[in-house]
Amino acid sequence: MPRQTTHMKAADVKPNWHVVNADGMILGRLATEVALVLMGKHRPDYTPNVSSGDCVIITNADKIKLTGNKAAAKTLRKWSGYPGGLRVRTYESILASKPEIVVEEAICRMLPRGRLGRRIRRNLRVMKGTEHGQSAQQPTTLDFPNARR
Repeated sequence: MPRQTTHMKAADVKPNWHVVNADGMILGRLATEVALVLMGKHRPDYTPNVSSGDCVIITNADKIKLTGNKAAAKTLRKWSGYPGGLRVRTYESILASKPEIVVEEAICRMLPRGRLGRRIRRNLRVMKGTEHGQSAQQPTTLDFPNARR
C-alpha cells in the first residue's frame, strides 16, 4: 500500500468551534494547548502552510493564574516609535483592567509570524466573563487537564 502525503487546501478546511473555560488554568500551559489547536496540529491532515486549525473561544480570562512572581515581575512593553514613547505595564495591572490582552498575547506569540499567523489569529476569541456570542456555531467544550494545577 503506497503512502501518500495529503496537502490541504484552504477551501477544503472546515473549522470546528471550541470553548475553553480558563478558570483556574495556568497561563503558559493554556497558551501552548490553544496555539496547537489554532494551528491545526491536532488534526491528522495538518498542513503547515494552510490555516487548517479550529476556532477557539476562551471564557473566564479574568480567572487565569500566573505562577510564582510573574504577575508583578513580567511586563508588557509597547513602543510608539518616538523618543519617550515606551509604555511599560506589569501583568498585574493589565490583569486588573483588561485580562483578555494577557491571554491573547501569550497565545499569539506562540503562533507563526507573517501572513499565516495573522490569519490564524482571527480564529481566537477571548472573553472576560462566561458569556460569549458564538452560540450559533455550536462550539464543543475543550478541557486541558495539564493546564490546571
